[in-house]
Amino acid sequence: MSDAASRPIGVFDSGIGGLTVVAELMRQLPGEEIVYFGDTARLPYGPKSEDTVKQFAVQDTEFLLSHGVKIVVVACNTASSVAVDDLTRRYDLPVTGVIAPGALAAVSSTLIGKVGVIGTEGTIASHAYRREIGKLDRDIEILEMSCPLFVPLAEEGWTDREVTLVIAHEYLTPLRDAGIDVVVLGCTHYPILKGTIGKVFGPSVKLIDSAEETAREVAERLSSLGLARGPGAPPEHRFFVSDVPHRFREQAERFLGAPLPNVSLVTVDELATP
Repeated sequence: MSDAASRPIGVFDSGIGGLTVVAELMRQLPGEEIVYFGDTARLPYGPKSEDTVKQFAVQDTEFLLSHGVKIVVVACNTASSVAVDDLTRRYDLPVTGVIAPGALAAVSSTLIGKVGVIGTEGTIASHAYRREIGKLDRDIEILEMSCPLFVPLAEEGWTDREVTLVIAHEYLTPLRDAGIDVVVLGCTHYPILKGTIGKVFGPSVKLIDSAEETAREVAERLSSLGLARGPGAPPEHRFFVSDVPHRFREQAERFLGAPLPNVSLVTVDELATP
């Protein structure tokens, strides 16, 4: 195994949602080490200007690079929509966002050319998935729906409460009744609620989990570039946040389904743009 292949995968998000991507990376690539940074002091990224999000993305990437990562995964829909191209041009290492993999899976999965996208208000307002899907197939009809209450429900761990199902029906029934056959979970929190979302849509609608698709793309890119980590010692994952590490740890254990090792604090002042 080369020195480059032995380096960790770097993942950043504005907060905790990106841990669904981490969970999928751990499942699909169990031998890989992961360094995760959650910018909890400055979340959410969605309402901020494009220039500000790009600046944060550079700072987050620089932090991951200081830990010697071999690939950067932008596990934030807002940052993915505005910063991936800039990061790819700026740095000499592979960069993967969450939007393109989900869009590709949706285009590949629809049989009738009618796709739904659900996400936060910011992601839906940006039409990031609409643009990405349109690049791949401009004939696909895209219906978008923001579901802002899904994030706090996921963070509270209310995955199978009656109130969660009622809210899901309120948000999703119009999409179901519109006759879509594929829906993209366009927020990294939403896989936590996949069971409830699936109950509303039923078995005839395929759910595209952007976290799952992103992990699959990372696996393919690492393999094609000769950067996949071979057999060795069990991986040691590291987690960093820019605020309230104890709160992050409590929520993270719900997202990962396992106890979390120590979470380290990195102040915003330490994230200086080079």
